[in-house]
Amino acid sequence: MGNKENMSTGISKLGEVMQFAFVPDDFDAAVKHWTQVMGVGPFFLMEGIHLEGMKYKGVPTDAVFDLALAYWGDLQIELIRPRDNHPSIYSGEYGAVSGLHHVCILVDDIEEAYRVCGEQGAQIVIEGSLGDSRVIYADPGSGPGGLVEILQQGEGGPGLFAMIKQAGEGWDGSEPLRSLG
Repeated sequence: MGNKENMSTGISKLGEVMQFAFVPDDFDAAVKHWTQVMGVGPFFLMEGIHLEGMKYKGVPTDAVFDLALAYWGDLQIELIRPRDNHPSIYSGEYGAVSGLHHVCILVDDIEEAYRVCGEQGAQIVIEGSLGDSRVIYADPGSGPGGLVEILQQGEGGPGLFAMIKQAGEGWDGSEPLRSLG
């Protein structure tokens, strides 16, 4: 396998992958696929999200998007619907793809995540905050996989994720897409 030194300094040392995220061309068809074919749900929809202080490659952007979250066991599934064509990871070179768009890891210290990404040469392509949560999306380069979302959750994050996960336990297929307002 790889040498131990690289393992201790790589991005993976920040945490385990807790989410797979997709930016489907057809959001509604993706919800239908995940809920009916895969049996994952219910998805909880958050509409009109704009990160505070959002920057794309260091430049402020007004990108707005919707997202829907559900759990497949312990793995969170996120479906994203861009609302506009402002510069972001949801348009242009990072736009909708047929497969996995990014993975997410949770951290306690976003500044440490910036440092580790810098050490590894990973470009920060999106950064911003939502309430007291802070997030960065790093492009680790041309290796396998796509972008890495690194999230330092605010006070309400763990409770929200727990509620969404609990809703999926024993889910009967009703209300496959629920609004979080």
